[in-house]
Amino acid sequence: MAFSASSFAMLLSILFLSVFFVAKQSSAQFPAMDLTVVNNCPFPLWPAIQPNSGSDVLEGGGFFLPSLSHHTFPAPTRPWSGRIWARTSCVGGAGGSLSCATGDCGGRFACGGLGGAGPTSLAQITLHHGGGRDLTSYGVSLVDGFNVGMTVTPHEGKGRCPVVGCRVDLLATCPSVLQVRAPSGGGRVMGCKSGCAAFNTDELCCRNKFNSPDACRPNSFSEFFKRACPTTFTYAHDSPSLTHECAAPRELKVIFCH
Repeated sequence: MAFSASSFAMLLSILFLSVFFVAKQSSAQFPAMDLTVVNNCPFPLWPAIQPNSGSDVLEGGGFFLPSLSHHTFPAPTRPWSGRIWARTSCVGGAGGSLSCATGDCGGRFACGGLGGAGPTSLAQITLHHGGGRDLTSYGVSLVDGFNVGMTVTPHEGKGRCPVVGCRVDLLATCPSVLQVRAPSGGGRVMGCKSGCAAFNTDELCCRNKFNSPDACRPNSFSEFFKRACPTTFTYAHDSPSLTHECAAPRELKVIFCH
């Protein structure tokens, strides 16, 4: 089929506009939003952030946060997902290293995208999804155990935007078989493991034949966490008791010791 010069020029224009539209969509940015990490605990924390694959590392992946203080930084203006947790009882070493009793990320001060060693309470966050609705999804997971009480609190969002998380200090009531104790200083409880971490069975870890919503069920250890903190995730295929559909919040706060 032959094209006239005018037809060919029109086709080029259509192709250019299509490419421009796709590029415009892929580079579109969402309204400004802040992420704030708050330490209401009576002790210092070293919060850490791990992005999911394809998302940027934020704030170097980790920082120091004194007791009764906060740290606010701009959220990405593109879709982002990842997790935030607290490292506790950390001691600095040579060359900027950092050794933490819970949540340690390979002995680094700035985790740089690495995950943390359990047991840790985790905030799981997804920003800027849902197309033009600009949804923010969030939750608190105790699937990897517990080290510090935490909540996620959105501000000025539209729709259902509940506060979720665990305000209870579960270290005081953690079953002895799940306790992680300090090697010194009286052996105080530093963390509360999940059943999976404590016993490493397929059933408790929802592995192999147990890796499905039907086969992966609550157990006595996950129920300990769920009774105290019903809005959290407590095993691999758990569902939260509070649903949310929060659009375009101006700020999302992760609060430790709320």
